[in-house]
Amino acid sequence: MTRTGRWTGFLSAIAGALLASASMAAADPFRLILTHLEPPLVPNSVMDLALELGYFDREGVDVELVRVQQTPSALTALLAGEGEMANVSVDGVLQLLARGGGALRAVVSPNKSLPFLIASRAAIATPADLAGHSFGVGRIGSLDHSLSAKVLAAAGIDMDRVEVVTLGQPSVRAQALAAGQVDATTMSIGVWLSIPDKAGLAVLIPQDAYFDAAPVVNKVNVVTADVLAGRRDEVAAVVRALVKISRDFAGDPGAWAKAMAPYRGNLTAEDMGRLAESFAGGWSINGGLSRPELQYTEDWLYQTEDFKGLAPVALDDWVDFSVLDEVLAEVGTAPGADQPAR
Repeated sequence: MTRTGRWTGFLSAIAGALLASASMAAADPFRLILTHLEPPLVPNSVMDLALELGYFDREGVDVELVRVQQTPSALTALLAGEGEMANVSVDGVLQLLARGGGALRAVVSPNKSLPFLIASRAAIATPADLAGHSFGVGRIGSLDHSLSAKVLAAAGIDMDRVEVVTLGQPSVRAQALAAGQVDATTMSIGVWLSIPDKAGLAVLIPQDAYFDAAPVVNKVNVVTADVLAGRRDEVAAVVRALVKISRDFAGDPGAWAKAMAPYRGNLTAEDMGRLAESFAGGWSINGGLSRPELQYTEDWLYQTEDFKGLAPVALDDWVDFSVLDEVLAEVGTAPGADQPAR
């Protein structure tokens, strides 16, 4: 064989190996890392349900769910190559990047807002009535504490005028409220509905008013720069599926309640219907990424104790709007509360 022939054979072999490698990569599942162990009773469940109901399949992407506990584990798994995308808290992403921990990009937010509300004893008719009363929080400086302080400040109440009581998890706080151990506390709409006897209790600040007063984006789906470059089509397919299922549930809340029936716990079908209706305006019908809201979130987080002394991170260093914008150019922008402001 001539030298030219040997090189031709060698290059052909290399090309074949590269094609085989590309084919194998394309066949690999797209692993989506979640921090809940089963579909939660909030709009974030669209990720689980998109798999169960075939939305990912219809977009031509083979998604596999990887479940871990809490954002630090999800970020560790993502950076270790144990997944291609992770649904994580914004504060976790920012803390990681501020400490020089990797190049991540947020590409969608399937459930940008926490469905928080403030519940109280019925005798507390307005936020102003909270002055001099007790308010249950997870811990001093926790998300529910910091956000609620901002919400109450918008209503004219300084946290210094209430007695702050640390109680732990939302379910514990709800039990304390029902037992008369505190006068008010923050919880999700799901926890509120799960309280078996609400006699003497009332919603003081509903979830839409809560988010309006503190429009903080809680969670985003992030990918590494390498995944965004190497598997962009699959990233876009996942984003497209999540936008479509969110629009379908926004248009038919009963469909969400039906799909979530196996996971409703002690909630009744009637409770599930009310829960589904309560998410009106909360679905990420346009992908959940708004530059003003994300910038507000970052600015607020940097005022909290957890970010004291950390170098600021530019918004464009952790958010990539381009994939979502391409999806919206294809499927159109839906009218509603979730507008993709840039």
